Amino acid sequence: MAAQAARRRWLQVAAVLSLCAACVGPTDRTFVTGRILPRQIRFVTIVEAASGKAGGWRAACIHIRISRDNTGESILCRFGIETPLHNVEGPISTALAQRIAADRINEATQAIFSSSTMASPLGMLCESVKATLRTTVPASIAGSKVPAVCHERALPVHFGDFTL
Repeated sequence: MAAQAARRRWLQVAAVLSLCAACVGPTDRTFVTGRILPRQIRFVTIVEAASGKAGGWRAACIHIRISRDNTGESILCRFGIETPLHNVEGPISTALAQRIAADRINEATQAIFSSSTMASPLGMLCESVKATLRTTVPASIAGSKVPAVCHERALPVHFGDFTL
């Protein structure tokens, strides 16, 4: 009885191991490490909002280092994120703007980088992230923009490596 239970357990382990081996996939797949936290995004107010009215403006400058682990190749992906202080939907707190910006950046980098290969040009990956953000950030906060160049008053925030 014990021998049969041991044999059954061994077969289960062998089945799980073979499934796991099938899940590894091709060796050129990329795995992305790195994540931006909301508190890391530092917005600066560019234009104050008039009391109770839509308007006002804040900007942040983002610099993300994108690295390829197997070669050491690296680039700095730079862009800005600008949001209104108050839009037609109401006031937008700094904490909300930070959370949305961090969420959209993390989603974009995960989507773009995880579908890349080890041969994907890092500059093209950066441009793809910015293109994605130009759609997703304004969809999340009406009136937002993702310019290629940071506002002159926004201090660059350097984020750790997003490593492929």
